[in-house]
Amino acid sequence: MDLRIFTEPQQGADYDTLLSVARATEELGFDAFFRSDHYLRMGDGDPSPGPTDAWITLAGLARETSRIRLGTLMTAATFRLPGVLAIQAAQVDAMSGGRIELGLGAGWFEAEHTAYGIPFPQQKFPRLEEQLAIVTGLWSTPPGETFSFDGAHYRLTDSPALPKPVQEKVPVLLGGLGHQRTPRLAARYADEFNIPFASVEDSAAQFDRVRAAAREAGRDPEDLVYSNALVACVGRDEAEVARRAAAIGRDVADLRRDGLAGSPAEVVDRIGRFAEIGASRIYLQILDLHDLDHLELISSEVQSQLA
Repeated sequence: MDLRIFTEPQQGADYDTLLSVARATEELGFDAFFRSDHYLRMGDGDPSPGPTDAWITLAGLARETSRIRLGTLMTAATFRLPGVLAIQAAQVDAMSGGRIELGLGAGWFEAEHTAYGIPFPQQKFPRLEEQLAIVTGLWSTPPGETFSFDGAHYRLTDSPALPKPVQEKVPVLLGGLGHQRTPRLAARYADEFNIPFASVEDSAAQFDRVRAAAREAGRDPEDLVYSNALVACVGRDEAEVARRAAAIGRDVADLRRDGLAGSPAEVVDRIGRFAEIGASRIYLQILDLHDLDHLELISSEVQSQLA
């Protein structure tokens, strides 16, 4: 079971804070550092210091880390033109020595679009599908050949399809709980399928839909990695769990039901339930980015039992 650290910087974190967490992620033996792609705080609270851009952050971390994978859960297709996104991700992949993964989603948070003058289209899912075709098409075009695309939302003519990523294939992550279109897209484009903040039962049902879609598309369902993203709140005792839950404004009972909360033994047991349905990777959503002792505890008493 791979454990990855997943952050939500729009809730209040500057680059230096993210760098500290990424360095701890690397030093403590976690597999990867991922971040959300949002430009506006969600919920009440102080919005300072303001948003950081996902791909600028990853570019910086690419030069200041050496081992961990780096990526997004999920880049919003509404934020960037697909040709620009392909260039950005390929460049950061080169800057990292081939450690980038691209999580791509349709975009959903309308308020952040209106706050920063970003168009919020009504037809988001068709745009996502075209973006996937374009980004993967640009990367897979053989050197010396050109790439063109004529879609309803995007058109590219005789693109040189450069630069290329360092990796032969940048892993593409898709996710969500949509019953039909999401599994179909995953079967066609995804290397990994991620389910955010869902129960074991709902995750099992969605994994089965993705497996069925893969078989229908003529693909081995086990070609995909299956993963979950869950809020982490781990403590050595009940008082420490309660303190960490209070720091992120969450209820312990809710976190135990919907996330990974409790003692290390409890969390290991719950992760085991996700492993039983086929998940081989867990993204630990860390909401208090100043509590690096939390990461140390998870590394020493949770990750060590899953190795």
